[in-house]
Amino acid sequence: MTRPFHLVDVFGTDPLTGNPLAVIADAEGLDTAGMQAIAGWLNFSETTFLLPPTDPAADYRVRIFTMAHELPFAGHPTLGSAHAWLEAGGRPRRDGVIVQECGVGRVTIRRDADRLAFAAPPLLRGGTPSEAEIAAVAAVLRIERAAIIDAAWADNGPGWIAVMLESAEAVLAVEPARHHPGRIDIGIVGAHAPGGSVAFELRALFTDAHGGLIEDPVTGSLNASVGQWLFATGRASGSYVAAQGTRLGRSGRIHIRQDGDGQTWVGGATRTLFTGRTDA
Repeated sequence: MTRPFHLVDVFGTDPLTGNPLAVIADAEGLDTAGMQAIAGWLNFSETTFLLPPTDPAADYRVRIFTMAHELPFAGHPTLGSAHAWLEAGGRPRRDGVIVQECGVGRVTIRRDADRLAFAAPPLLRGGTPSEAEIAAVAAVLRIERAAIIDAAWADNGPGWIAVMLESAEAVLAVEPARHHPGRIDIGIVGAHAPGGSVAFELRALFTDAHGGLIEDPVTGSLNASVGQWLFATGRASGSYVAAQGTRLGRSGRIHIRQDGDGQTWVGGATRTLFTGRTDA
C-alpha cells in the first residue's frame, strides 16, 4: 500500500533552517514495528504517523517515533503533523482550533498570526533533580558543576532535564561528550543580553539507541517545558522568542507566550518542502 508523506520544516526562519519532520499520512495498517522501522531508516529526530482519532473530541491521532523509540509527545512533530494534516485537507471540528490525540492525551493547536502554536501539556515530571543527577548532566556536557546555576526536570514526554547556564554565550560554548552509556535527554538554556530580538538560547541533546549523543536542531517539547519553568521562576513574563540550532547552522525561532489563564503556548513557522508517496 502506498501512503503520502510530507517533509516539513518546523521553526525555521527560512526554508531548510528549522527541524525537519517526516509525516506519513494514512498510516492505518502499519504496526508499531513497521513504524519504528520507517523512523529508524529515515534517520530524522522524529517521524510521525497520522491516524483516525479514537477520542471523539480529537481531529486526528498521531504516533511519534524517534530513531529508537516511540514518544508520548513532542513539540515540532505536533506542529509539523498539524500542518501536514491541514495541507492534506483536514478540517477541524472547531473553527481555528485543532485537537491532536497523542500519547499524553489531547493537545490543542491554533493559529498564532502566520504560525501554528500548541498548548504546552502538563509536565509528567517536574521539580528539582538530585545533586547526583545534576552532576551527571555536567559530566555529559563536560562543564563544571558550578556552571549550572539552576536545574529542573522538564519532562513532558521525552524526559528532559533542563539546566540553566549564566548566558547564551555559555550555552553555545558547550562541547558535550559524544557518547553516554544510558538514555539521557538534556536541555541547556541561557539568556541573551536584554534588548535583542531573541531572549534565550537553547540546545537539546539526547542519546540514540547506541549511546551516541545527538544534538536536536529545534525542539518544541523542550521549549514548552522550559517556557513553563521560566514563567514560573519569574525569568520571563508575557512572551519571548527563543533561538535554537545555532551551533548546527540552523536559525530556529520559537515563539513562547503565556496567556491570561497561565497557559503556555509554543509557536513557530511550518513549511512543507518535499512531498511524495511511500511504499513502505
